[in-house]
Amino acid sequence: MKSDDDFVSGFAAVIGFPNVGKSTLVNQLVGHKVAIVSRRPQTTRNRIRGIANTEDAQIIFVDTPGIQKPRDRLEEHMVRAARRTVDDVDVVLFVVDGSRPQPGQGDLNCASIVNRSDTPAVLVVNKLDLVDRKERDARIDTYRDLGEFDAVVATSALHGGGIDILRWELMKLLPRGGPRYYPSDVTTDQPTSFLVAELIREKVLELTEQEVPYSTAVQVVQIEDRGDSNFYIAADILVERHSQRGILIGRGGRMIRTIGERSRREVEKLLDISIYLDLHVRVQKNWRENFSILDELGVRVDRE
Repeated sequence: MKSDDDFVSGFAAVIGFPNVGKSTLVNQLVGHKVAIVSRRPQTTRNRIRGIANTEDAQIIFVDTPGIQKPRDRLEEHMVRAARRTVDDVDVVLFVVDGSRPQPGQGDLNCASIVNRSDTPAVLVVNKLDLVDRKERDARIDTYRDLGEFDAVVATSALHGGGIDILRWELMKLLPRGGPRYYPSDVTTDQPTSFLVAELIREKVLELTEQEVPYSTAVQVVQIEDRGDSNFYIAADILVERHSQRGILIGRGGRMIRTIGERSRREVEKLLDISIYLDLHVRVQKNWRENFSILDELGVRVDRE
């Protein structure tokens, strides 16, 4: 890969309290869906790299899990991964929910991590489309007090507001003269099986309630090209209890059919090909505490 003195490239971590819009922001910056989006907190489990490409730049976004008090081994890993990422990148995007009048304890915890790092940081005050125009400047100033930032940008990730300004601020902070780390047509470094599993999990999050979403994982067990522009994909949805399996299957199989239909449409859009999606719900007790299962799901947990 050749370097160019004017070419901008580097890695940007996206950090913040759960449900502030980090995944939506990454999808907007990349221009493609590379991270699942849900109204529920703690949607992101893996550090997903989304790659934004232009003639002059390549920005690799690392979408970290939301930082909050962990409840199990999986969430302990998620918090540690987010903390490590801040020191491993060229710039940090610290995202806050500007629709909330004041920073919460979660914002303060994230700010302390960002402030302890020497990595350049951009404060992204998101969801300002939900705030009255007369109050926006004051709301931005309230969050600006969380630390010393190299730039502060107001955004509405859901509607794309402020994205171009944010991209420009990032380009000013990222290294120049570096390589293009990935081919220009690549938008994520995650394998197809992982992206398919995440899209299925997104539909589970949309359609189920209470504790079920946090007790589920999706494992793609087979992807097979059966010719005639048709792919066969088999996936297991893991749950921890038989009662959860019953909820996901639904009366007469109604819920699992709905999950399958919505997932299939998303996967076909992703792969641009017709697929047959074969879903099964499997009970695996305490999978979130099981190192081998977490490894199979692509979640590399520290053995501490």
